[in-house]
Amino acid sequence: MVTTVQTKKYLNFINGQWVASVSNEVEKSINPADKQAIVGYVQKSTKDDLNRAVEAAKKAKEKWRNLSGAERGEYLYKVAHVLEKRIDEIAECATREMGKTFAETKGETTRGIAILKYYAGEGMRKVGDVIPSTDSSALMFTTRVPLGVVGVITPWNFPIAIPIWKMAPALVYGNTIVVKPATETAVTCAKIVECFEEAGFPIGVINMVTGPGSVIGQGIADHQDVNGITFTGSNGVGKRIGQAALERGAKYQLEMGGKNPVIVASDANLNLAVEAVITGAFRSTGQKCTATSRVIVATEIYEEFKQMLVKETKGISIGDGLDSGTWMGPCASENQLNTVLSYIDKGVEEGATLLMGGKRVEEGCHVNGFYIEPTIFDNCTSDMTIVQEEIFGPVIALMKADSVEEALQLANSVEYGLSASIFTANIQHLLSFVNDMEAGLIRVNAESAGVELQAPFGGMKNSSSHSREQGEAAKEFFTSIKTVFVK
Repeated sequence: MVTTVQTKKYLNFINGQWVASVSNEVEKSINPADKQAIVGYVQKSTKDDLNRAVEAAKKAKEKWRNLSGAERGEYLYKVAHVLEKRIDEIAECATREMGKTFAETKGETTRGIAILKYYAGEGMRKVGDVIPSTDSSALMFTTRVPLGVVGVITPWNFPIAIPIWKMAPALVYGNTIVVKPATETAVTCAKIVECFEEAGFPIGVINMVTGPGSVIGQGIADHQDVNGITFTGSNGVGKRIGQAALERGAKYQLEMGGKNPVIVASDANLNLAVEAVITGAFRSTGQKCTATSRVIVATEIYEEFKQMLVKETKGISIGDGLDSGTWMGPCASENQLNTVLSYIDKGVEEGATLLMGGKRVEEGCHVNGFYIEPTIFDNCTSDMTIVQEEIFGPVIALMKADSVEEALQLANSVEYGLSASIFTANIQHLLSFVNDMEAGLIRVNAESAGVELQAPFGGMKNSSSHSREQGEAAKEFFTSIKTVFVK
């Protein structure tokens, strides 16, 4: 593992060059495991910087789209090779920037490599169909064309996988891009862009601009020369981006929040269910849009499940994600820590029983980090804030249900519909869950978090704009269909 850290200034990447913002201002990215440790400095960019990046992408789009899909795919294979060489360095950087364990960020980087290879192969796959015409002397077929310039707005919780799973399909289908990463993990994104640069991508095809979401993110949404926007983040920001894009006729894709339930039926394998709930709720410190946040348990096994869950949760080790003995790292920022603590206070205030956790961890080696105990609430009801709103932290709300039908009603009683899981050996329970659960990702006898890269990913209700990312579904967003009639 790489252990030497250099605090340096990271620049924007515009038109094939690393350049400072016209503001000459920078923001620091700090290590949430130790707030006194600065990972690097990133540009506090302006709309002028964004305009330059969009102009570069606009100028590059014609030559890039005119390459064959196979040629564009070859560039992605080269990026995958570079990323493989730098896997430990980039994974460690991600851990230092957002806190989750090195094992998790290395796994995320490995996934990024696989995504690049998958979409490199997409360059050789079909982009249309031959359709019978009513005119016997005519040929009719469809093809796909890129949107043009795509704005990529990414969050801090998956600083490697999410940028790559948006950038790779956008590029292989012929678009040029401007990526705006979350400031908290902008150093990691800069290192990913370095891999694209090393792979020899043509000038202007990839551009990165860092800075405030209110300036750069909103600027991408408002920019007349950005033809499509792919966004992952909070509901409030996502809706503003969607409204701005809709107003000017740009295509947009939003992946937003989740309040993901796990149903534990009376016939469930409790050991399997407990393990999956703990992993789904507390890995990455609960900072996943697919993290388990509600656990709805059959009444007859509720007490047994609860005792097993608390016992196993007590064994979780909290610490710096770069320490090999750490199971759960810190919250990604002080703001996120305070948000989680405020929800815990709200849960107590509204009458939920705090079974365990709920406090900030500040003693010893944790004194300078944004650490919090894994938290479990009992006696939760559907109207409570901690049951309805996304917390984005290591907090579980336990609920009882007398039947799977009641459990499904509780599971569907929120505004979100991203992922959901059930533990059961009963085929009828399984089918009811698959048919009636209002979520875009359904998992059976597995944790709520996680989707394979070759499968479509996205939510229902207020979790998304109803489009899908990853797999072959990605081309539905990043291209438009053109129907051709030849007489």
